[in-house]
Amino acid sequence: MGFDRSLWEKVVAFHGHECPGLAMGYRAVLAALRRLGAGRARDEELVAVAETDACGVDAFQVLAGCSLGKGNLVLRNRGKQAFTLYRRAMGEGIRVYVAPERLEGEWADRRERTWAILTAPEEILCTVSEAAGPPPGPAPRFPSVTCTACGERLAEPLARLRDGEVVCLDCLAAPGRENRDGGEDE
Repeated sequence: MGFDRSLWEKVVAFHGHECPGLAMGYRAVLAALRRLGAGRARDEELVAVAETDACGVDAFQVLAGCSLGKGNLVLRNRGKQAFTLYRRAMGEGIRVYVAPERLEGEWADRRERTWAILTAPEEILCTVSEAAGPPPGPAPRFPSVTCTACGERLAEPLARLRDGEVVCLDCLAAPGRENRDGGEDE
């Protein structure tokens, strides 16, 4: 499969700039989609697990349709350029580890390194394997509660009790901070 400039430009437009990290995510998502025989998710039929919180994750948002807000992008930051893409209904997944250090050559700048990653043979750049386990379940939905200190609503599992009162993590960490309306916490 050759380099598709229009797809790359969509990813760059979303991310804001070209860089090697984005190129790694671009190559990973294309490899995973091709192996799964899938296209961009309309809803939650695909789920991505990213082992990095860096630039490459944006390629999965654009090309696979996976996002934090939709609940089908899971960050398990291990500091690796590795991504697993699952088809939820079929329970199958493909993990792609990107290793640009396998590429031969020296690059004068980021642009050259980015281009080398974009055009390298997949079998040299990537290690592609079946996912080690089942896909993550659908994103959980939780009831909301109100922090008694600042008055803001939050997801119940992230609330804590302080002196028998429900508080958010920010108010728990900083007792006595001002309420959002300008008043003092009691």
